[in-house]
This record gives sequence, C-alpha cells and structure tokens, in this order.
Amino acid sequence: MNIVNADTFKEKTALTERSEAELRFLEETYCSHGDTVHYAAEPKFFEECKGSYVYDAKGTPFLDLQMWYSAVNFGYRNERLNAAVHRQLDRLPQIASQYLHREKVELATMIAQDAERKFGRKGRVHFNVGGSQAVEDSLKLVRNYTGGKSLMFAFEGGYHGRTLGASAITSSYRYRRRFGHFGERAQFIEFPYHFRGPKGMSKEEYGEHCVRKFARLFESEYNGVWDPKVGSAEYAAFYIEPIQGTGGYVIPPMNFFTELKKVLDQYGILLVVDEIQMGVYRTGKLWSIEHFGVSPDVLVFGKAITNGLNPLSGVWAREEMINPTVFPPGSTHSTFASNPMGTAVALETMKMLEEEDFGAAIMAKGAYFLDGLKQLQKRHAIVGDVDGLGLALRCEICKEDGFTPDKATMDWLCDEGMKGDLEVGNKVYGLVLDVGGYHKNVITLAPNLLISHKEIDLALTLLDQLFTRAALR
Repeated sequence: MNIVNADTFKEKTALTERSEAELRFLEETYCSHGDTVHYAAEPKFFEECKGSYVYDAKGTPFLDLQMWYSAVNFGYRNERLNAAVHRQLDRLPQIASQYLHREKVELATMIAQDAERKFGRKGRVHFNVGGSQAVEDSLKLVRNYTGGKSLMFAFEGGYHGRTLGASAITSSYRYRRRFGHFGERAQFIEFPYHFRGPKGMSKEEYGEHCVRKFARLFESEYNGVWDPKVGSAEYAAFYIEPIQGTGGYVIPPMNFFTELKKVLDQYGILLVVDEIQMGVYRTGKLWSIEHFGVSPDVLVFGKAITNGLNPLSGVWAREEMINPTVFPPGSTHSTFASNPMGTAVALETMKMLEEEDFGAAIMAKGAYFLDGLKQLQKRHAIVGDVDGLGLALRCEICKEDGFTPDKATMDWLCDEGMKGDLEVGNKVYGLVLDVGGYHKNVITLAPNLLISHKEIDLALTLLDQLFTRAALR
C-alpha cells in the first residue's frame, strides 16, 4: 500500500480527483470503522454498478452474489425503479411527515390490502427509515398493546439489528458487549438448524422437538415464564426470521411455524415476523412467512422494498394493535420516516411485482442454482451443506470431514473472490460473497432476483474455481 503524507492534501484543490491511496489515508484518518465496514483489512473500492455486477476502477466486473445484503433484489441501476426516483425528484422530493403525500397513502394501502388477503386480518402500515428503526417501532407497538410487557422471545442465531432495542433481541452477545447491561435481553430459543442438530432426527422431527422444548417453558410456574393462577405470560412476543439471515440462511422444516404458532396462541404470545432481509420476493413470495402457513400479528419490512435506492422501512400490524385510538399520532416518529423519495420507489416496486409472476420465475431459478450447488458439494469436500428457498441459498464451508466449521477457509474464499482474477472464457471476473452462519462459515447467497441462467452458470463456475483454489493452497 502506498504511504501518503498528510501534507500532500494541502496542495490539493477541491476539484482534484484523489487517488485510491489518498482516499484510503483519508478513510483511515476521518471515517469511523464502527459502521460495519472493515470485514477485510482493506475494503474494496468500487466505481460503478449495473445489473448483477459491480465494477472497480479497472472496469473489472465482480459478480455480486449478496446484492447489498439482499437490499438490491432487482439489480443495480434498475431502469424502471431509477426512473421512479427521477420522477419524484423532479416533483416532490421532500415534505415533512406532518403532511401527507400520495405515494405514502397508496403504498400503505397496497401493503395492508395484500396482508389482509393473505393473513385474513385488517391492519395498518407505519413507516420508518431503516430495518433496526422499524424493529424499534414494533417493540413500542408490542409493549403498548401488552400493557408494558418488555420481555421477548427470539431465536438463537437470530438477527434483528444493532440499535439498543434490536440488539436486545439479537442473539449475538458481541453486538451488546460494549454497551452495558441489557436487563431486557430476550430469552433465546433453539432454532431447528437441522445440519447441526441432533443426529438421527429428520428435519421435521427436529422441528417438532424444538417446539416441544419451547412449550415446556409453560408447563408450570417453576419453568419461569408462565403464571398459571392468572393465566399470564411474562413475555410479550416472539420475534422470528422465518429464514435466518445473518444466522446463515437456515431454512426450518415447513411444519415448524404452524406448530410453534399453536403454542404462542395458547399462551397469548404475539408473533412478530422480521422480513427485513427475506422479504420482497427473496424466497419467491412477497413475505417469506407465506411459505409456512401462519399469520403474524406484526410484520417488519425494509431493505429491498426500495431496491436500496432510498432508505425506507416499515411495520404492518393488526388493526387492534395500531389503530389511532391505541397508537396515537407521535407514538413513535422519525423525521425521514415516510419520505417521498422512499415511498415513491417502493410504490413502483410493488406495482412492478403485481404485473408478472415473479414468484414462479424466482422459484425456478432458485431450484436451478441449488441443483448447481449440490453438484459442487459432490465435487468439493469443503462444502458441507447446501440448501435454499427461492433465491435465498446457503453453502456451508467445512473441514474435509464435511461437518467441522471452517471459518478460516470461508474468510479466505471471500478475500480470494475480491482479487478480481478469476478467468472464464477469456474474461476476468471478481466474485462478491457474504459470510453468515453461527460459526461464520456459510456463504449466504442472495443474488439479483433478475439474474439470468447464464449468470447463474457463471456464478457456479466462479465458485468451482474458488473451491479448487482452496483445496490447492
């Protein structure tokens, strides 16, 4: 790396384009490293993006298989969604949220009416900016509706954000460690992660086993969560990701949530579904919970609703939880909560999704991609497990025994992909991968939902090259 002296910058004018070395010096000097960058020692600089690719200063295409953590579901610089941004920018780009604008009302209506058709419940939509902020809003809704109960259930391996309230229901202690005691930290329940579950059980049996362990908490007052004399639980809600995101795209058995919901309903526990990463057709349906046959009390969304173009998130909740008589104006608020740039592009996203059968196309592409991953699993001993639902796919990297987690190799694969020196058909590519999993050894694949079969083949070829290099290193 080139060493840049601070005096160099005194000679620069505002119009001078700085070199990458100079930018790295400035980043090291003035930028916080606390905003989730620096997973690599020197994060890659990118200059352009289009479709399924990001490009560095040399013009090298990097096939992106994580698409901004599933925020850019419809491809970089999607022409239709970008055009919606430009139209709104030229008409009504800013307005205070004490006033109304057409896009907010129409977007809320589309989401609420869709939820009523699918879940059989009338509800309303409340907007915010980021996923963690929407989770915070949902916590206020739950606390308010349950008379101030502040304790929640959540899953081992679950991730709901890094604000204080969201960190309390996120299982990783490392997100809380430096910020004091969390007295209202969730009670974390085992998730049916079948690949690492008890041997000798089918996936469905393991799911039933996890539900029975949870139900046992309510057997008597001495199990700690239930007062049978008054029929009241100490806990207000269970926060779930139908498919675990940061936890490694773990897909539960299809019967799991129907059985879990029976226990929740029996003891008056609300079901809050976090769709921030898996929503907006990542799994082939608008909301991933639709695959599992249960209706949420609260649903939180964000990320891909705007294709990453302008921050917008939100909460859908049942009418009795969110109507103005119980959740009045100002109950929770952010200056940019229902900003017109965000609501405009989200509205266009929803309209686009209604015009064709996105679900069928995504399920077909996902099955094709998963089949390719299974072929790679047969050829490479380090691939311990593959699974997927729609275009939410996982590839677990293990030691040669096919089971022991291998985080070191996973990290190496990510770094190797970022070198941009993979060759296919006389062209050079890079590969953008994301790391997830309980042991940080899982490639979590969230490609562009508009990815072509040719690009899927390219992805599999590039992964094959990386796995081969890993075996030879």
